[in-house]
Amino acid sequence: MVRRNRIALGGLVIIAMQAASCGGPTDPSPPKEITELPRPLTAVEERVIDRSNAFGFELLRRVDEGREADKPNTILSPLSASMALGMALEGADGDTYTDMRDALGFQGFSRGEVNDSYEGLLDLLLDLDPAVEVGIANSAWSRQDFPFRTSYFDAITTHFDAEVRELDFSNPASKDVMNQWVRDKTKNRIKSIVEEIRPLDILFLINTVYFNGKWTTQFKKSETRMAPFRLEDDSQVDVPMLSGRLPKVGFAWLEGGRVMAELPYGGRAFRMVLLVPGEGETVGDLLAILDDDTWRSWLGSLHEQSGEIMVQMPKFELEWGGLLNDALEAMGMEKAFDYAQADFSRMTAAPDAHISRVNQKTYMRVDEEGTEAAAATSVVIGVTSAPPAVMVDRPYLLAIRERLSGTVIFVGAVRDPR
Repeated sequence: MVRRNRIALGGLVIIAMQAASCGGPTDPSPPKEITELPRPLTAVEERVIDRSNAFGFELLRRVDEGREADKPNTILSPLSASMALGMALEGADGDTYTDMRDALGFQGFSRGEVNDSYEGLLDLLLDLDPAVEVGIANSAWSRQDFPFRTSYFDAITTHFDAEVRELDFSNPASKDVMNQWVRDKTKNRIKSIVEEIRPLDILFLINTVYFNGKWTTQFKKSETRMAPFRLEDDSQVDVPMLSGRLPKVGFAWLEGGRVMAELPYGGRAFRMVLLVPGEGETVGDLLAILDDDTWRSWLGSLHEQSGEIMVQMPKFELEWGGLLNDALEAMGMEKAFDYAQADFSRMTAAPDAHISRVNQKTYMRVDEEGTEAAAATSVVIGVTSAPPAVMVDRPYLLAIRERLSGTVIFVGAVRDPR
């Protein structure tokens, strides 16, 4: 018996068919299957990954709720946001640290456990599958001559492998330097993340994530054709639709007529999960109930099919960009954005240092060969007033005095300090 389900998924469609037929596309030399991580996850890492996923689901829900009516798609990288905010977290202290830590999903973890988890995640994800390209890069760009703590930059270099550079923020070219770094790390998919450098910006913390994976079994280009895609208002549009019978696809019928499928890349360590709402249900309805427990329950229902699955999904290329400030504040990071309450004393002695904006841009392309995706997140640290600057770069007078009596002990004129 063949069962079919065709439902819109805000930018994705899947037609799932359980059948015993064969003869689908095959790869003459499939990549070696990845069956285990290079090392077992620690108990702390397992908890961190679960909670980090929960952070990602909540971030998507809150950002998607605030989307503009003419922007139906929302594509985020919670990993990129978490990494960039994790670098800011290392500079936070007191209630600011606790609120940020908890919002990122690390409730109850020590600073050392959080840092070790980020460092360990970088080691695990990079070079896991030779058939899939994954790049994660971190950087910190500070205002020249602003008083930062060296220990802070040492910490993010150690735990985030961050590249640390000082720039003259008064020079318009500084923005271009940061954006060129982003372009290089994302294979030119994210053109820029720094739109402007404001007079009170003192630090840009930037993360990039790049993913390029080929489907374990690729779709045939000859099978791609225009097909209708049903929107949430029940109207239809024609889109280029990938189509193919794919082996070893994870598949599940879920409660309420929902459909979940999992398409593997390369050696099958990395996978795309597709979740299609039930009839009469919207993507927003799914987001409203999606948390870590639900996610694990749904994934637990997946079973790799012994035969082949007919999959149809749109071929697309999308870009997204926006501020994450409102979503992050709603998730519990209010103090970090409030100059009067923020405590970034582990980063700088400036008492009014705070997060002024968190910006993310993403790119995703899905076609017959696989998926290319990129993200860049910028966390900008600012102050409320520029600190006074003293540049003694011309002939000058000096004096040494005893403050209480007013006695001048030394006085001089320096015209050439060589």
